[in-house]
Amino acid sequence: MNKFSSRQVVIFLALILTVIVGLGWYYLIITDFSFVFMIIGLVIFFFIAYFIIQFAINKILLEKIRPIYKIIDFKPEKKSITTDELKHSKGFIELLEVEKDVQDWAKNQRQEIERLKELERYRKDFVGNVSHELKTPIFNIQGYILTLLEGGLEDPNINKLYLNRTEKSIDRMISIVEDLESINKLETGELKPKFGVFDVVKVVEEVFELHQPLSKERKISLLINEKPDKQLLVKADKKRITEVLTNLVVNGIKYGTKNGFVKISFYDFDDKIMLEVSDNGIGIDKKNLLRIFERFYRVDKSRSREQGGTGLGLSIVKHIIEAHNQTINVQSVLNEGTTFTFTLEKAKY
Repeated sequence: MNKFSSRQVVIFLALILTVIVGLGWYYLIITDFSFVFMIIGLVIFFFIAYFIIQFAINKILLEKIRPIYKIIDFKPEKKSITTDELKHSKGFIELLEVEKDVQDWAKNQRQEIERLKELERYRKDFVGNVSHELKTPIFNIQGYILTLLEGGLEDPNINKLYLNRTEKSIDRMISIVEDLESINKLETGELKPKFGVFDVVKVVEEVFELHQPLSKERKISLLINEKPDKQLLVKADKKRITEVLTNLVVNGIKYGTKNGFVKISFYDFDDKIMLEVSDNGIGIDKKNLLRIFERFYRVDKSRSREQGGTGLGLSIVKHIIEAHNQTINVQSVLNEGTTFTFTLEKAKY
């Protein structure tokens, strides 16, 4: 169905009135009147009718449209009209433009509602996860202390053991709080990267060396794929990138398979260095890939807690990389392995 503009409607109505008046004038009033004078009169009548109809329609529409714009409080696009501009849009109020503005407003409202629903879901998940993560060490501490207070403190076989366990639970609570604080600072921009130039290959070697005992215990090989014969200098925060690599390597070790590997590869692009951290471990199901960077999200909750950690590592990794204005991606196949790739800015020599 075709939609007519206000100008077309006004012209159409003015023409109809002009034709009616012209016929009436010709047949009923002065049939012998000069045809030329009648045409001139009808042209004058057409323009008078045109402006009167335009004024009447605009006045009626203005009364109806102003409340709409006050309700939607919406800034139209370039071709649309605001409330203050309604009288000055070439003399016409175009309903097509008003309709477009209302549709755009409705679309924005739907998107905002969906965003608020997503934020509410995230808030509920976050609060539930925080309470759950803190509840376990708190209950453990409570149980250990009650046991000591009820006589265990005097038993040398119990007191030191339970005090050590209490300390571990306290350390876990501190780790959760510190990780949450780090994420919050990264999100708000309070914790900004301290850029410097360093050899990223050397940092990888240091991370491997630090976690060699854990990898030997779990029979996981730590490998550098085709180690570069020269330095790969990047401009980044060395401490934070070490934290990124540590998280990814430790995850690869913890969720790897016996006699498996964690391998890091380097790719030299024009202005970036891409690092690829891959393993041949348990992998991640496709349905979980989109959520693994969320706070506290665990693919296998029972096994993840057995392995330790706060459940915030990958979220911190993502925030650190994004704070460097770079990107991180993940690919995985269940029971075959996982690959994380991220980029860093290449240092200028």
